[in-house]
Amino acid sequence: MSSPSQARRRQLRTWRPNPNGSGLLPVHATDQGDEEPRCLVDLASNDYLNLAQHPELIAAATEEIKRSGVGAGGSRLVSGSRPVHDQLEHQLAQWLNRDRVLLYPSGFQANLAAVLALADRRTPVLADRLCHHSLLTGVQASGARLQRFAHNDLIDLNRKLERCRDRHPGQQPLVITESLFSMEGTSPNLSAMAELCSSHAARLLVDEAHALGVLGDGGRGLSHALPHKAVTMLSGTFGKAFGSGGAFLACDADLGETLLQTSGAFRYTTALAPSLAAAALAALTLMQRHPNWSEELLATSQQWRSALAAAGWTRPGGAGPILPLVIGSDQAALDRQQTLEAAGLLSIAIRPPTVPEGTARLRLVVRRLLPDGTLDTLLQALSLSR
Repeated sequence: MSSPSQARRRQLRTWRPNPNGSGLLPVHATDQGDEEPRCLVDLASNDYLNLAQHPELIAAATEEIKRSGVGAGGSRLVSGSRPVHDQLEHQLAQWLNRDRVLLYPSGFQANLAAVLALADRRTPVLADRLCHHSLLTGVQASGARLQRFAHNDLIDLNRKLERCRDRHPGQQPLVITESLFSMEGTSPNLSAMAELCSSHAARLLVDEAHALGVLGDGGRGLSHALPHKAVTMLSGTFGKAFGSGGAFLACDADLGETLLQTSGAFRYTTALAPSLAAAALAALTLMQRHPNWSEELLATSQQWRSALAAAGWTRPGGAGPILPLVIGSDQAALDRQQTLEAAGLLSIAIRPPTVPEGTARLRLVVRRLLPDGTLDTLLQALSLSR
């Protein structure tokens, strides 16, 4: 196997959050501590609502550590279940209008579990061409027949569903999409997709990881506005807008019981750390208390899109806080990343295989609380790098 080119080689960088939550400080193994590194404004992380360092989340996690210790010490079905797990599952189910929620230690595990619960080797699976790697890994593990449809293209999806009906009569297809694509910033017409799935008797799995806290009524995601049975299962994470860690699956009561009884990713793993569950519960409480946060974030995101378009960049698609600036070559994207860092801004160059060949990009993330003048600094830095 050939080694990656230097422009595609990944490097692990370590960061220390600034205590005031405004940015990140790079930490290098060679640092002697003589000179404090420059703090970079964080335009890279998925902490969309600036909750990771919110005092209420820190207090909730600290109190739960005092009650329960650092880790759960066992799986949920052995000795690892704590009251905070039950509380979080119950309140999430109410918030999302779902019968059942089950917690998982990571989003990758949750997506694996979701696909394995809905597909086997006989299942035709149709996944958006830009679906997350965890979902595709789940399809591979299930042994299902995978087809990819063009990104957010309902005409292509309909054509492939019709073909499934002809080629695999009697087999219920599974359609997989995301409600906010992490590298594109775009969203499908989920209502129309759900109607299409219903007309073909297909199940629909929606990954809401990047949408929760951001899109939909009060940040409930795009699935919330649809009829109760329109989405078979949705997955979500606490490591993004919730500012914590871990993940969950939400579904109806029967599927929830199936997950409890058969999901290896749930049964055979140590339960989500109670402190992370407590922090996620505190984040949920804040989102319910401040339903305007998501609206304000979306308004700011549109302002940034308009400003970038006015500066000559292709207007990033979508409505959420993920704004990709497609550069092209790997090295050119890395060069622009360095230019932004010199200006005090952190935006990571995303390169293949995470994105298609020839579409290396800067992934800009608008967050709820950014220092005054951040957009002006960004536009000036981008003008210098063109």
